[in-house]
Amino acid sequence: MKLGFVSAILDQSTYEEMMDIACDLGYACVEVACWPAGKAERRYAGVSHIDVERVISDDSYAEHILSYAKERNVEISSLSYYPNPMDGDLEKRAVAVAHLKTVICASAKLGVNLVTTFIGRDQNKNIEENLELVREIWPPIIALAEEKGVRVGIENCPMLFGSDQWPGGQNLMTTPVLWHKVFEILPSEYLGINYDPSHFIWQMVDYIKPLYEFRDKIFHVHYKDIKLYLEKLEECGIMAYPLDFMSPKLPGLGDVDWGRYVSALTDIGFDGYTCVEVEDKAFEGSMEKVLDSLRLSKRYLE
Repeated sequence: MKLGFVSAILDQSTYEEMMDIACDLGYACVEVACWPAGKAERRYAGVSHIDVERVISDDSYAEHILSYAKERNVEISSLSYYPNPMDGDLEKRAVAVAHLKTVICASAKLGVNLVTTFIGRDQNKNIEENLELVREIWPPIIALAEEKGVRVGIENCPMLFGSDQWPGGQNLMTTPVLWHKVFEILPSEYLGINYDPSHFIWQMVDYIKPLYEFRDKIFHVHYKDIKLYLEKLEECGIMAYPLDFMSPKLPGLGDVDWGRYVSALTDIGFDGYTCVEVEDKAFEGSMEKVLDSLRLSKRYLE
């Protein structure tokens, strides 16, 4: 396994500065954020370390991206873009799908051949209605991925944290039950999972067993922790906004048993990319705190 981090935490850095940091800290890879240029819609979104449209149109830029990574001895684990491709707002949906297709094409051109993203969800529709949206929206995306030889790894984050994402959240592929349903609709070798154990903690889902059941579908792995505040949960209950009773933490500072998790990854023979995803508010506010979060996470996981 190769240890890296999700580049979105370095939102003030250029591609080159971000890769320099990865190299200096001794990381082997980075999951590179590739959002369209513009203002972020939420925390950790809107970050773009690689201009994917330029990758496609400018061969010299694409070569620079690859040569700089090679020079710094840091691999690109995937190109990442986490929008809502099934947004109830048709205009937002169209923008998300179009850019996702561009990211897929750029991943192919760079030889990365992996994109990490969300399946999306219309948060105001039920599960059955959203599965029908999967049938409508995703076959052309997967057909393009197959044509380009690019695997698509869906993260299992529900994207349900506050009132703006209520009631259903903005990502459908959140549990093993729903993974089975989506994989039945889209039976492609190029569709799989970007596995994050932290999201199972607050959903009360076993985060070890699915590693064995979906071993052939795990394309990429996240290292992020979640801390449950049981005293808060006892007061507000599971129907509250999730951030009312939990918070994201650095690996080792929450409730994931990382020994069991990594042990299971070795059991299934996973030898791919594993990336720290920093969303711990205790490590925000300055570049030094961000760098500390990456240093501490690497030290702990090693």
